[in-house]
Amino acid sequence: MPLLQLLNREQAILEFNRRVLAQAQRDDVPLLERLRYICIVSSNLDEFFEVRFADLLEAVSTGKDGVTHRDVERVAIAAHALIDEQYGIFNEAVMPALAAQGIVILNHADRNEAQRRWVGRFFEREVRPLLMPVSLDPAHPFPQVANKSLHFIVRLSGKDALGRDTRIAIVKVPRVLPRVIKLPPQVSDGRQAFVLLTSVIRAHLEEMFPGRRVEAFSQFRVTRDSDLDVDEDEVTNLRHALRSGLTTRHFGRALRLEVVRTCPAELSEFLLEQYDMPAAALYRVNGPVNLVRLNELIDQTDAPQLRFAPHEPLWPERRLPRGKSILERLRKTDVLLHHPFESFDPVVQMLREAVEDPDVLAIKQTIYRTGAKSVLMDLLIEAARRGKEVMAVVELKARFDEEANINWAERLEAMGAQVVYGIVGFKTHAKLLLLTRREGSKLRRYAHLSTGNYNPKTARLYTDLGYLTADPDITADVDSVFRQLAALGKFRQPRRLLVAPFNMHSRMLEHLDQVAAAASRGEPARVVIKINALTDALLIDGLVKAAKAGATVDLIVRGACMLPPGLPGETEGVVVRSVVGRFLEHSRVCYFRWGAGDNDEALYLSSADWMGRNMFRRIEVAWPVLDAKLRQRVIDEALVPYLHDSLDAWQLGPDGHSVRVSDNGTSAQRALMQKYR
Repeated sequence: MPLLQLLNREQAILEFNRRVLAQAQRDDVPLLERLRYICIVSSNLDEFFEVRFADLLEAVSTGKDGVTHRDVERVAIAAHALIDEQYGIFNEAVMPALAAQGIVILNHADRNEAQRRWVGRFFEREVRPLLMPVSLDPAHPFPQVANKSLHFIVRLSGKDALGRDTRIAIVKVPRVLPRVIKLPPQVSDGRQAFVLLTSVIRAHLEEMFPGRRVEAFSQFRVTRDSDLDVDEDEVTNLRHALRSGLTTRHFGRALRLEVVRTCPAELSEFLLEQYDMPAAALYRVNGPVNLVRLNELIDQTDAPQLRFAPHEPLWPERRLPRGKSILERLRKTDVLLHHPFESFDPVVQMLREAVEDPDVLAIKQTIYRTGAKSVLMDLLIEAARRGKEVMAVVELKARFDEEANINWAERLEAMGAQVVYGIVGFKTHAKLLLLTRREGSKLRRYAHLSTGNYNPKTARLYTDLGYLTADPDITADVDSVFRQLAALGKFRQPRRLLVAPFNMHSRMLEHLDQVAAAASRGEPARVVIKINALTDALLIDGLVKAAKAGATVDLIVRGACMLPPGLPGETEGVVVRSVVGRFLEHSRVCYFRWGAGDNDEALYLSSADWMGRNMFRRIEVAWPVLDAKLRQRVIDEALVPYLHDSLDAWQLGPDGHSVRVSDNGTSAQRALMQKYR
């Protein structure tokens, strides 16, 4: 076990979101993109409460991992501070800057008479028919409120039509209504003017209660525990169980209550009581209670100069000439793709070629996050329709993608594909595509392995590395992984791949021991790890031992990092960086050097972060880059630029707080965009 006190995981996640929020304050980031970063933080915080904070409360109630109420309190204090900072930037920096560009959100008090008439007509035509206020009494109890749904709570004066003192009412705001409405040019006074749905309802709230006066009101939103609680050992059909569970996920334990800052204490206390939440669960916000929905404003605004310049990923013409067979090319050499600087289209084209090639007999693919619409899934369905052997390993428990994946599984099965759901208790997180083709009297395999998902949309937004190969050893290992997932036989040691939960963790520890031993002998010793999260205690211990032995240890960790760097006598040889730029850093690269010889180094690409869940509760893969030129390319593109980034990089301190390296200089992402322009 590690010899030092690790940083708190939840606070490390909030610290990552603080780094994302800082993007909204950068003058070199276009204004609408600054607003988008604010929206991203809100989305991240929703998931934080739905998943991580829910797990933290569960750990307190069960006594797991020694988590205490004081730990929860510290995390809640940090969350409150981050959200207050977020709304401060929104109100004091971003919105005034947008207003200076003629882009405004008009509150009721800001609207002129013509605008108020337009809003009134919109309310009567589009909104009022969908609203049904509920006054609370014994026959109308407090309604069931779904996770993250928007509501108003209203306190009314006087008595109702029957002379009763029903003073509290709830108004549900249907999800189908747009949250941001753009005013037409004829009433917008030459600006791009918007009104929020909440402001529209607020202006006409009293009209929904004839003969009564609205004394007080507030928007409110409840965030709930959204983990699907399915006992996989007890169900006979996981897909059916999850399909059923999706209907109840929206009504899990209430964890956070958001109200507007002006909400009277009487109403907020009433809501806390209804949800059995402590006072610390109340978040008073100075603005809309769901900033995520302001993405609608960004999408409707006509101001290309306030967005990032368009980036079109480059097709690697020299390595994969358009119109030529990708499989034929792979018979000669492996191909590395660096997304989003290079296009994801070659992966789609590889699968399309396989579907159309009569000599391709079998296609196997893992499906984790592919989206509700997917050309890749359509191609798999077409392959099954054409009579090819199609095997899809569908991860039904990919959080918040469960429904889309269930739908794909059912469509694939209907077309005759073999669909399996991996291993009970283990998420299949590996990203693998395997083709088997008859060539003469032999069968040859081709594979695509990736650090990211089979999702063309996110491939334009996330940095990832994809590897196309016909290497017999690697493709045989990929085939073994698929057989393991389908047949559940005993694990056979792969030739090249590392596979979690079987041998990945132990091999990474072995490499760290090799580095530490080399450092102790005075030989070259280096570790560079680029991942999304570092929370596994044993791997942290291995990194610390290597650093204490004298190795150079550089960690590029996008999100949560529990290793505190810079502690005298312990981790002073460890540097932890995080890069937050235009694209979401998502690739995982592990580099080890334990001597001066050509064989004294290893470089892996992987689907796995260095977390306990990835190493022991998921099916993950890591594969070595054996070709010297490709290995050097990975080092030159996916590691070195990030170690020297002086614009988008943050450096972690021993107290868990990050400091921006510089506010001017070189950006790794921008340099790579320029290289592949």
